[in-house]
Amino acid sequence: MSFLDLVKQRYSCRSYQAKSVEQAKVDYVMECVRFAPSAVNKQPWRFQVITNDDDRKKLQQCYNREWFTTAPMYVIASVLHDEEWVRSDGKQHGDIDIAIAVEHLCLAATEQGLATCWVCNFDAEQCRQQFSLAANEEPAVLIPIGYAADEAKEKARKTAEEIIVRK
Repeated sequence: MSFLDLVKQRYSCRSYQAKSVEQAKVDYVMECVRFAPSAVNKQPWRFQVITNDDDRKKLQQCYNREWFTTAPMYVIASVLHDEEWVRSDGKQHGDIDIAIAVEHLCLAATEQGLATCWVCNFDAEQCRQQFSLAANEEPAVLIPIGYAADEAKEKARKTAEEIIVRK
């Protein structure tokens, strides 16, 4: 499959089969995350793989949506603010770095026949408390992962001319 085909195949899944994800696929996806680039190679992140029922229920309290409960597993992607690179003008790059790594996760999962969804609209403070995160660790994204029970709906995309400036 070409990279463009992979990118077109990936979508925000909001319904998952009850089937568990094989450990070999989880390991592959997380190895792809490990190789994601980051500013000055700081890798200012932590990824918690959540599969046990108790932790799944705790995380579901942080994002109370029925569709979210259908995922067999989740990943909490956190920025470690004391490890992120800061540009000379004060611009922090942790959010950029975590976004790159999470998209590596989503594309690797898609390649493995799995579905994902970026979830940023969750109660980060509750997540921090539920999982006893350190003060420097900000939960940035929740990613449900599993086998899709729905199908991608085509979304309108801007044309190249609307987003690309050629000089």
